[in-house]
Amino acid sequence: MLETIAVILIILWLLGLVSAYTLGGFIHILLVIAIVMLLLRFIRR
Repeated sequence: MLETIAVILIILWLLGLVSAYTLGGFIHILLVIAIVMLLLRFIRR
């Protein structure tokens, strides 16, 4: 489940980056959270 959420957050970040529409630093915070979640998932395996 965490992997799915992380992938969705990364996709949303990429879409925001491509469309040049960002909500200030919020979209980048989502990216950092997604990367941390993926790293935690891989470390726990």
